[in-house]
Amino acid sequence: MLEKNAAISYSRTTGIVLVLTGAILWGVSGTVAQYLFQHRHFNTEWLTSVRLLMSGLLLLGIAYRKEKQRIWAVWKNKRDGFSLLLFGIFGMLGVQYTYFAAIQHGNAATATVLQYLGPAIITCFLALRSKRLPSGKELLAVFLAVLGTFILVTHGNVRSLSMSGWAIFWGISSAFALAFYTLQPHQLLKKWGSAIVVGWGMLIGGIALSFVRQPWDFEGQWSLSAYAAIVFIIIFGTLIAFYCYLESLKYLSASETSLLACAEPLSAAFLAVIWLHVPFGLSEWLGTLLILGTIALLSIKKQK
Repeated sequence: MLEKNAAISYSRTTGIVLVLTGAILWGVSGTVAQYLFQHRHFNTEWLTSVRLLMSGLLLLGIAYRKEKQRIWAVWKNKRDGFSLLLFGIFGMLGVQYTYFAAIQHGNAATATVLQYLGPAIITCFLALRSKRLPSGKELLAVFLAVLGTFILVTHGNVRSLSMSGWAIFWGISSAFALAFYTLQPHQLLKKWGSAIVVGWGMLIGGIALSFVRQPWDFEGQWSLSAYAAIVFIIIFGTLIAFYCYLESLKYLSASETSLLACAEPLSAAFLAVIWLHVPFGLSEWLGTLLILGTIALLSIKKQK
């Protein structure tokens, strides 16, 4: 009995460490991207396309070692292939580009927090789709999300904005893109697995954006730190973070992982303040905690 309890405790600890590692790496990669945009003058479209292309190729390469020829089989089904194209262009590319654009026009901390409005949007959409009224807990979660956003972007003063209109637009667009990214590939993930679906989604998104900004059409200032930043975003902020998050699902429930993933905006905010000296006062922290409170409420509901 003691051995069984110890094994369960070890598994939970492993899962918690994995999901926190993935979330923190995602948050840190956002702040690293802010450094490239605002200090090395990199182009948003270029960095997004390179990140998606490189990460997609690497992830498909990893998937091939396990799945072999199965990574190509998804294209033999026309319906799955079309769904994968939609996911790659409107899901993967949509969520990556809007997030980076929000960082470029604002900062990594507020961009990541605004993206976390996604679960509240998903809750509203699912309620509408099932033609039912949201529960009291769901309504409270949406209210907290709206209130947190209001405080974050206005500091409580309706006559002024604490960030640029473009930062707000891209941040909220990122939340809607995250909602689509989460809901649309549900059947694909069940049938083909996350490595194949996400790998192809990244590659498709990167190819699509390459028609707008070619990977060889570079704009910015190269330096040793810039090279290190790009490697970090691709390897640690994408591949390793994605792997850690997926592995954590083996040990924890989806609701627990979504709650612990709130470490992402907190790590982005902390690093942006410490490293890039982004002003993050009482209003920003209050707005952040209110928005993350929606994740806690929705996770508790799912757990029950």
